[in-house]
Amino acid sequence: MNETLKRSISGAIYILLLIASILYSTESFFILFGIFLVIAIAEFCNLTQINRILPLITGVLLYGTVTLISHYNKITTTTINDFFDTNIQITVNVQQLNIVLLAITLVVSVKCILFLFYDNIQKISTSSKYLYLFGYIILPFIFITKISFGIKDYNPKIIIGLFLIIWTNDTFAYIVGKSIGKHKLFERISPKKTIEGFIGGILFAILAGYLISKYYIRPNPQFSSQSILIWTSIAAIVGVFGTIGDLVESKFKRIAGVKDSGNIMPGHGGVLDRLDSVIFVAPIIFLFYQILNYVS
Repeated sequence: MNETLKRSISGAIYILLLIASILYSTESFFILFGIFLVIAIAEFCNLTQINRILPLITGVLLYGTVTLISHYNKITTTTINDFFDTNIQITVNVQQLNIVLLAITLVVSVKCILFLFYDNIQKISTSSKYLYLFGYIILPFIFITKISFGIKDYNPKIIIGLFLIIWTNDTFAYIVGKSIGKHKLFERISPKKTIEGFIGGILFAILAGYLISKYYIRPNPQFSSQSILIWTSIAAIVGVFGTIGDLVESKFKRIAGVKDSGNIMPGHGGVLDRLDSVIFVAPIIFLFYQILNYVS
């Protein structure tokens, strides 16, 4: 099969599956990203050459537990009591849990940025591998699901809007970079990325954020200006930190000596190759929402 056709078909299937699961129900959204998490853990373990059994068990248990506690507390409590014939009450301060998980994730994100800029790091210690696995892979998937709830209830428009901005940023960074790019952004890690493409991607992402707010989110008239500011700010965050996330994953691949993190998507590579931007951006967007909620 022609490589371009293969890439187009697998890309279309990925987008349709993603959007369908997000729109169908909260549960289908959780399940799909749980599956993505399992694949991402396996890919990261292959990249860093660590045994995948314990990471997979830890990742699934943590993702499942946090999801059940955060969004299905009553159902979970009732099911456990019925099954074990007990009368326990699961009382967890979800907000405090979010803060703890976010703090860990942001610390690891800073470590990822330092890892990116230190030229002499060509071998990762075992402890660092597991730290990256926990804070760079597992926890960000939890925050991807959490940001879809915004301030209150599940809102598929939030996560779809975020992916639209990421795709816009990636697409126009490539187009602008290929058209007028002359100055390399980070040549030793990603030779094709340019400063012009980076700036172009951010500008078009901000435009996408504006259009998403105005024509897709369509907030109440009295909230219109705030919504536009929020979504253009999210776009700017995506443009900067999404690119960093892409570069961080590229460095892991460069150290591993591979082109792609996996081959589950013909022509596109692995799940990490498709989600490298969103897993790095998600905790920062979640923090942004918490600041907005606090200020308001």
